[in-house]
Amino acid sequence: MAYRITTESTCDLPFSYYEERGIAYIGLGYVIGGNEYIEEPGRGLPAKEVYNLLRQKETCTTNQANAFRFVELFEPILQAGEDVLHLSFSSGLSGTYQSAMQARDEMLERYPERNVVIIDSLCASMGQGLLLHHLADNRDNGMSLEENAAWAEANKLKICHWFTVDDLMFLHRGGRVPKSSAIVGSLLGIKPVLHVDNEGHLINVSKVRGRNASLQALAKNMKDTLIEAPQTATVFISHGDCEEDARKTAAYVEEMTGAKVKLFNLVGSVIGSHSGPGTIALFFMGSER
Repeated sequence: MAYRITTESTCDLPFSYYEERGIAYIGLGYVIGGNEYIEEPGRGLPAKEVYNLLRQKETCTTNQANAFRFVELFEPILQAGEDVLHLSFSSGLSGTYQSAMQARDEMLERYPERNVVIIDSLCASMGQGLLLHHLADNRDNGMSLEENAAWAEANKLKICHWFTVDDLMFLHRGGRVPKSSAIVGSLLGIKPVLHVDNEGHLINVSKVRGRNASLQALAKNMKDTLIEAPQTATVFISHGDCEEDARKTAAYVEEMTGAKVKLFNLVGSVIGSHSGPGTIALFFMGSER
């Protein structure tokens, strides 16, 4: 039975990727500079512009997608006679997954002959994007919707997210660190090393002094847990408008593991508003998160 894979812009993949892979998606909303935007081409600011505004101390707030947005996403697919496999942003970070489930229930009442499966990715940014990438490959290799959904559930906790930020104040505004810790850490050049845990929450794992040490720590964590052969591993890096540091991290990854990064992209406006400029995030499949 034919099916479409759908998702949200929180995958932080290039917008062209979705079209190339035949994936439908919705953009999440954000407000900056007093204006409302949707993270989709033509409906939002370029991510670089958002980062420039954040550097100028503009406040950016974000909104989860409501059930109506998902109805708009799912219904044309179901009307066309296809089923839906939807990969959603982590329920540990947003209520977007619950909105998708509400829309699913409504769609199955209207189209009882169709199937809509919602996967709580427990992932964020290009971790969600990496899981999506594998699902698209599975589909192209002939996996059914049910087989692909089962694969996602069996493997989503192997999607490792390791990241660091350059400015602790963004994590403070998001409630991740106390203000006092953010101020003292900034004065001392302390950089946190964080990951997304098995419940899909952001967790501060360790602290190092200096930017290079934090980038090396990301690669070291990958070296310790990578389960794919380095020559064929699929590795993504997203960054908060700091491509030079992203490339430097990729060099550390290759030096320590032998793996090469397959895709670089900006952390999108929605997630980037919480992590801030200077974020570096490394994604790969590992034995544990």
